[in-house]
Parts: sequence; structure tokens; C-alpha cells
Amino acid sequence: MDKLNVSATANGLNYLPEYVADVSGLFAANDLAVTATACDPWTGVLDDLESGAADLALGGLWVPGMYAGMDRRLTVVGQLNHAFPMTIVARDATDPISLDWLAGRVVLAPGAGGSAPFEFTAGLIREAGLDVGATRWVRDLSTAMLIELYEGGLGDAIILDLVSAKELVAAGHGTIVFRHLDAGVMPNSVYYCLTERVEELSDRTARFMDAIATAMEKINAGTATDDIETVLTQRFGDRDRGLLREAASEMARGGVWDTTVIDPEASDRWMRILAEAGLIVRAPSLSELTGARPVGASS
Repeated sequence: MDKLNVSATANGLNYLPEYVADVSGLFAANDLAVTATACDPWTGVLDDLESGAADLALGGLWVPGMYAGMDRRLTVVGQLNHAFPMTIVARDATDPISLDWLAGRVVLAPGAGGSAPFEFTAGLIREAGLDVGATRWVRDLSTAMLIELYEGGLGDAIILDLVSAKELVAAGHGTIVFRHLDAGVMPNSVYYCLTERVEELSDRTARFMDAIATAMEKINAGTATDDIETVLTQRFGDRDRGLLREAASEMARGGVWDTTVIDPEASDRWMRILAEAGLIVRAPSLSELTGARPVGASS
């Protein structure tokens, strides 16, 4: 059995297909022994790639995008999240909002785990023809810290993942008023490796992504219930099981796990958003990010 080591930027419910592929034996059926580690801080995935401790990193597409054309050469080999499962929770609003509602308000945007929660939201604001600067942002702190501060009275709204948002609402601290899943396709989480190792890893990554795709199919078809329960017990045992199930169902319905193949137009959109924000020197094409190779499952 061939070994494949993955370093991830987090242990998140949005990574569910990988976890299901593991507990259901899909990796083993493809003759793979997969080990996965969540890094804290998340930048440890880059260290693990460089040291060889990891073959693949799992995280945001924005990371290979930022390094495109630089000395650190990274190549994307597949997609795990086809949409961005974040939300905005508001303290006082109770109805769905349009993004102009954020103007003049204080919004907390976790950033210790990466730039996407703020940057994608800001990109949507610019796409709507609105001014990002009209909102006062509290940024660059961890999700846990910003939730604590929000619960203590700071801010009018907070950007959160679906699970944390549901927990905050259940605790009586507001309402989910905006879902980023409604904003269209967004290649959020992807697998990438050192460009110099693409050929060496190609057979293993192909089998790995095929297993991920099969797990996605099982989740979306509703035939992975027992596997999901195992994952929830093993990885999220201290969190409310009902809220986890609700969040997983919403992600499935919202297209988060529709495909392991990255949509070129969605990639271009995300890179354009990052370029407009000044986070990347230029907007790389999907072909550049993938080395012009097919990515995702083989069928």
C-alpha cells in the first residue's frame, strides 16, 4: 500500500469528503495509506511541504495564487471545496441582508487562519459596486478570540464558518443574515504540492482524488450517513451533533462538494478579487496554477 501524507490548514467540517474517504475505506480501496495532520499555525503546511513531511497541502487556492511566479513553486492537483461555506451573523438584524447593509457598521472578520473570509467578502462588496472602506473592520485575529469579543458586545456583525455561526445563533447572539454559498462558485479549499514533485506524486494523487470524488458522491447522495456520524464522533465530539449535521447538509445543498475539478472562471474571479486587493502581484490563470495538467478525479 502506498503512503500519502497530507498537511491541512485546519480540522474543518468543510473537509468532510476527505474524512469520509478515510473512515469508509475508500483510500484503502485505492491502495493508499493516507495520514493527515492539521497544522497550527496553518502556515506549517508550507514547512511540511518543504521538509517532505507532507506530500500534499490542503488549504486555500489563494496560497498557490500568491506564490505564482515566485521562488516557492506550488502546483494545485485537485479541489475539495467548490464553494465558500461562510456566513455573516448580525447582532440585531433578523432578515437577510444585502451587502450595502454593512456600510457604517463594525464587522469582525477572523484572519488568523487565512485571508479568505475578509478578502472574498470584500470582493463581493466591490463586485456590487460598493465601498469596502465604508465598513469598519476588525481583522487578523483568531475566530475564537473574535467570537468571544463579539459575545462581549464588540461589533455589529461577524463573518463565520457555518458551524461557528450556528453555534453563535443557538447561544442567542444574533442571526445568520448572509450566506456566501449564495454568491456562486468559489474554489475555496484545494490540494497542492511542490511543483518539483508533481510527476513523482501523480499516480498517488490521482487515486487520492478519485477517492475524494467518490466520497463527495456518497455525501451528496445521502448514502454516507454512518460514515459522517463516525467522523463527527472522532473529530468534532465536543460540538453539538445536531448543528454539525445541519451545517453539513447546507454545505452539500450549497454545492461545496459538487466536484474535485476546479472551475476556470471561478478561479479567475477569485484571483481577480485578490489582485484588486493587492494580495497578489498578478492574477494567475488556472492553467498556471495547475501546471496545465488535469486536476481532480479522473472521471
